[in-house]
Amino acid sequence: MALETEAKKSNSSATATGDATAATTKTSGKAKENNNTVGGKKNLNPPPNQQNPNQNLVNGNGTVADGPAAKKKGKKNRNKSPPEPTPVPVEEALSNGHAEKPTAEEAGVADSDANANLEKPEVGGAPEAEADAEDIDLDALHDVGITVNISSPGADLLCVQLSSMELVQEIHQLLMDREETCHRTCFSLQLDNVTLDNFAELKTIEQLEQGSTIKVVEEPYTMREARIHVRHVRDLLKNLDPADAYNGIDCTSLTYLNTITQGDLLDKKKTRPDSVDCTPPEYVTPGVYEPPLLPLHPNVKNAKGPQALKVLTTSAWNPPPGPRKLHGDLMYLYVVTMEEKRFHISACSKGFYINQSTDDTFNPKPDNPSHLSHSLIDLLSHISPSFRRAFQTIQKRRTMRHAFERVATPYQVYQWASPTLEHTVDAIRAEDAFSSKLGYEEHIPGQTRDWNEELQTTRELPRKTLPERLLRERAIFKVHGDFVTAATRGAMAVIDGNVLAINPGEDSKMQMFIWNNIFFSLGFDVRDHYKELGGDAAAFVAPRYDLHGVRVYNAVDVEGLYTLGTVVIDYRGYRVTAQSIIPGILEREQEQSVVYGSIDFGKTVLSHPKYLDLLRQAGKHLKILPHAVLNERDEPVELCSSVECKGIIGNDGRHYILDLLRTFPPDVNFLKLQDVQISKELVDMGFPIEHRHKLCCLRQELLEAFIEDRYVSFIRIAAVHLQQLNAKKQTEKAEEKQVPAIEEAQAESKVNGAQKADAKEEKKDDKVEKQPTASDTKTAEAMVNAIREAQSNVATSNEVQAAEVVKRACAAVGSLKEKEFDFRFNPDVFSPGIRHVDGEEGTCSSLAKQKVLVQEAAEFLVLKQIPAFIKEHLAHSSPPIDGQSLTESLHSHGINVRYLGKVIKMLGQMPRMDYLYRIAILELIVRATKHIYYTYMQNTEPLHLSSAISHFLNCLLTNGPVNPAVSSEEAHKKRGNGGKHNKHKSSKGGKGQQQAAGNQNGNSSGSSNGSSASDWTLVTPRSLWQQIRREAKAYWDWDLDCDSIETAVSKYGILRISLLRAFCLKVGIQVLLREYNFESKHKPTFGDDDIVNVFPVVKHISPRATDAYNFYTTGQAKIQQGMFKEGYELISEALNLLNNVFGAMHQENGSCLRMLARLSYLLGDAQDALAIQQRAVIMSERVNGIDHPSTILEYTHLSLYSFANGHVGMSLKLLYRARYLMVLICGEDHPEVALIDSNISLILHALGEYELSLRFIEHALKLNLKYFGNKAMHVAVSYHLMARTQSCMGDFRSALNNEKETYSIYKSQLGEKHEKTRDSAECLRLLTQQAVLLQRKMNDIYSSGKLTSDLPPIHITPPSMGSVLDMLNTINGILFVQISQKDIVKVRSEIEKHFKANSAENEVNDAIKSIVAAANNNGEAEEEASKDIKEQAVAGTQLTNGEKSTTTEATSS
Repeated sequence: MALETEAKKSNSSATATGDATAATTKTSGKAKENNNTVGGKKNLNPPPNQQNPNQNLVNGNGTVADGPAAKKKGKKNRNKSPPEPTPVPVEEALSNGHAEKPTAEEAGVADSDANANLEKPEVGGAPEAEADAEDIDLDALHDVGITVNISSPGADLLCVQLSSMELVQEIHQLLMDREETCHRTCFSLQLDNVTLDNFAELKTIEQLEQGSTIKVVEEPYTMREARIHVRHVRDLLKNLDPADAYNGIDCTSLTYLNTITQGDLLDKKKTRPDSVDCTPPEYVTPGVYEPPLLPLHPNVKNAKGPQALKVLTTSAWNPPPGPRKLHGDLMYLYVVTMEEKRFHISACSKGFYINQSTDDTFNPKPDNPSHLSHSLIDLLSHISPSFRRAFQTIQKRRTMRHAFERVATPYQVYQWASPTLEHTVDAIRAEDAFSSKLGYEEHIPGQTRDWNEELQTTRELPRKTLPERLLRERAIFKVHGDFVTAATRGAMAVIDGNVLAINPGEDSKMQMFIWNNIFFSLGFDVRDHYKELGGDAAAFVAPRYDLHGVRVYNAVDVEGLYTLGTVVIDYRGYRVTAQSIIPGILEREQEQSVVYGSIDFGKTVLSHPKYLDLLRQAGKHLKILPHAVLNERDEPVELCSSVECKGIIGNDGRHYILDLLRTFPPDVNFLKLQDVQISKELVDMGFPIEHRHKLCCLRQELLEAFIEDRYVSFIRIAAVHLQQLNAKKQTEKAEEKQVPAIEEAQAESKVNGAQKADAKEEKKDDKVEKQPTASDTKTAEAMVNAIREAQSNVATSNEVQAAEVVKRACAAVGSLKEKEFDFRFNPDVFSPGIRHVDGEEGTCSSLAKQKVLVQEAAEFLVLKQIPAFIKEHLAHSSPPIDGQSLTESLHSHGINVRYLGKVIKMLGQMPRMDYLYRIAILELIVRATKHIYYTYMQNTEPLHLSSAISHFLNCLLTNGPVNPAVSSEEAHKKRGNGGKHNKHKSSKGGKGQQQAAGNQNGNSSGSSNGSSASDWTLVTPRSLWQQIRREAKAYWDWDLDCDSIETAVSKYGILRISLLRAFCLKVGIQVLLREYNFESKHKPTFGDDDIVNVFPVVKHISPRATDAYNFYTTGQAKIQQGMFKEGYELISEALNLLNNVFGAMHQENGSCLRMLARLSYLLGDAQDALAIQQRAVIMSERVNGIDHPSTILEYTHLSLYSFANGHVGMSLKLLYRARYLMVLICGEDHPEVALIDSNISLILHALGEYELSLRFIEHALKLNLKYFGNKAMHVAVSYHLMARTQSCMGDFRSALNNEKETYSIYKSQLGEKHEKTRDSAECLRLLTQQAVLLQRKMNDIYSSGKLTSDLPPIHITPPSMGSVLDMLNTINGILFVQISQKDIVKVRSEIEKHFKANSAENEVNDAIKSIVAAANNNGEAEEEASKDIKEQAVAGTQLTNGEKSTTTEATSS
């Protein structure tokens, strides 16, 4: 292992930490470098089971993975590929929310031909199997802990706990992070006077045992070490400054949790309720119209920390002249202290000292007295008392911060709003900006990195055992992260004009660039390559589709098949594709190097046996059909991919594939084709819509869902046919042996059920199978069993008939093969200019059959998937909050965003989906505006960027004056043609506007030929909104009927601030953090100083951690079975593996943390839950962004746990933050806001703030009525809470009315006998008593005319904290079930008696789930399940029920 690690360290990461200076990786601000290579968990010291908060591992937004549906999907997949070790959907596999292949392979089985036995309807693998599959060799991971002492000069002996698998280098890292030793960088570690090798694992060092003492020995500096030391000092001094996070550099990002809780939550004492200040800020109370922007970044003022020095820079006397070099001078520094003293400092091999130079005379002799210090910090502390004080303060604050606040994130997160930052003198920053290299030269011998070699070698690492896979995945992730950073930096340099093109003579759009071994090209149709396919519009989307292709081939991970490292960057209106370079491709023409595929869209086609073999393996997983096409000599050529996909064998002998933009079949709904008749339903809906380009493809998730749907139908039909056969048989022979009666009956009822379902399905085009209830799942399961049973029986007696049954079922579902269930797609089937070889009718090479299949898939999208998507969101269990979460949810259903118009049309007819309708319209407006903005930006000179962007935002968001202020300094830069931008441009502007708009629509990225570069001044709010309308109609076929922001606000209820946020994030604008007055009538809302920066929008693949994913899904399955302890262990293990692969900070670590916190809470450990959830919040803020939907979710969870721990005031503050962010992103009208408001109201109620509490609960009630209807459990609870609050205020009449509502809902939904109904009746009785008492007193007062002072007081008991917590748990869908493990076992065995079937385990879960479904009362009572449970059996199910709503809630509450 040690050797492997070493080897990997040295080549795959291109020695990301080239030598002992790994230390400096942190210092150069690229902490990511180290933390990930060597699992930098040491310097963070979090316990192993904690790492990062954010998205549900399983897919981007954790919707599908939760609840019963997940279970069903898992089963389906098991039908397809028996050896699958995970029971939860693998479709949602890739972490970045784009579903990938559900192959067994992905699930951790090697490239076995897992899908080959797709045809036979067999069920394989019960949930128990997965657990065993996982026990591989975990011991290899769990290393031995070892305690050592470290003695460093001038500091106390330090005792640290290390793990035997760590490298010596991590001790370096640890020492550079600790307060007392952080000022040293140049030292070696010695044990018994032997210097330790930095890259050795601790367990390989013989003399090292428990309690050994390692000595820190100062080493002499070299030039490089001195520079590293200075850089480290500068990093320590600006450690607290958020400027890097706002500027988007070095993977730093913001987190405000500790600002909001005013220090670390875990150190707080419990608060007494009466000492809490709980008045919500103005912008949090219900009824806020436009939320303010400033609270988004609280505490901007004092974020920086004290200033220690005025200036620390390299001196202008550098480099040392020859004579001084020979005296050992390495470099000179110049320092100005806070006391205004100026010093010149020399660095020599012994350390740093002050010399006698001044600004204008060079005198390198040591000053008198000269203090030589090995550390620059010691020297500065000596010469400047204020430096010493400030440095101590900075250190204290630095070490007080949570470890997660300091680690670098894997990818850069950009902020869309930023305060004004002061710009300081910083030589190191300046050096970094202008060094043409990447800032990596500190650590890497040989300067530039060969990205292609690194990316491919990491993929070739062995992957047989778990430790090998972890090493491989870690290396892949690390190199990929560095590549993305480098590519982003390069793309910005290309657009900013900082890189020389490789073809400088050509037109600027045709130029290509190479920088730092990465190839960059622009998204324009250069050599009429895409002329037939839609010109520039096609060229613009091609890179994104190509990236999609790279993603799926990478996920399949076929050994021997290589893809290029690909990153797509949108910056300043241009799309740049960055790719790693195939060795040798630059020396030869493309024509000579392609050995497979076609470079001219199918005129000449080549094939190659090795490629066919590799692509066939991949095609099995991707459902791509091998097909033959004719080449220019009319010879058939076999292909296993689309024609455009090219195979090139590099000089390194590897087989590369590129141009994967048509990996999946075309979407015929968006192509106008002669010979295609689409169904009448689709024609009525306005299809086919002619799209801008002809590259529209179906998503992989759609093909998955389509095949799964067909498989269910296939099984149904086969079951019905078998039924008939068996019935015949039964009458002929009365042999009971044939089919056990019970199976028969079961199958019989199921099939009838299925037929009924079918009928229903035709009536409403709702997708029955997609969102299965638990019983549905059972149906499928039982059918499969019945078939297997029946098949074996029939097979023994009559092979022919069985074959006949399968054949008929195949024909009915449209399978490609006559006698097997076979669905694969030919991606070229509608490509123009390609001549196919047509097979005979009815075989799988028949073109007609292939075409029909592709058409049916496209039809399935519209008629089944869109309704399924809407139906799934009707329950509001985890509703999308912004455009991004909406897009992820659409994608997980396989729906492309170009269908957004159709989705909006359907949502518009459903008042209960009002919020989703609004979010979808906002997203459509933002996307339409993005298309217009990109063209607009391409035509703007760099001089005017800020004026142009602010003008554009004015036109988009205001109706006020929008004179594009071209300032006087810019006017005279305009070479005297000042008359160009006269303010009264109404008449003159008319033609220009039309021209701009016209060329907008003509081609989406058309350059405005002939029009001057000040075209942007001609845009007005009116012309922009007209363009947006045209774009919405042309692209989404949706009529946006608003011609200004005013009408959009009034008609659709869109908030301007939400539109501003969504647009800035979508196109990468950073605006100044201040309050914007959108109604301003006199001066424009945005001035050019309000545009702070523009950022790149980066798209890339996120590498996965397969083993961790398997543990996570197995853990989820255990939790759904109610085995929380086991679930907890599995998910902790998953988190461990994730830390191993991704380091401490990553989205997926976040979803693990959230899950662990939830489980700790359910298992009754609220303190642990609080600690874990705190990390989840910080991680989500850092990795996703401070206003990302999942951050809101983490905040609401944290508030619940902090209330449970007695931090009442804190939990309110956290809820206020969550509510503010919700309203900022999507406004108040959203089901999630109802949940947050109920929580706030309850806590205020507990604190005795009844007036406030009432306002929040009234708002929540209003929303619940709107979104859940007046018979829903949510509404009953809201009425009950209102009654509680009103009774405390003494308003018994209103309280009575509200409690009556609660009672009537419970009575109608749950029946009189239900305990909830009884509780409510009791509540009514008490309220009535109180009301009568009150009335008596009032009468008494009236009759006697005066208040008799000695009336007995009315008893209004304020609620106990315990009862409030119970209510909070109920609302948030959490149940504690007081039930012992024994009871659960008892329940299990009882249920097992009922269901003795082939896989007891499976059936048990199903049984439990069906009971749950019943208990769930049509899924409405999901969150509300009673707490003290009477019958044991129900207890078992409630346990899973609570958890089920928990997992769902985990994404929603």
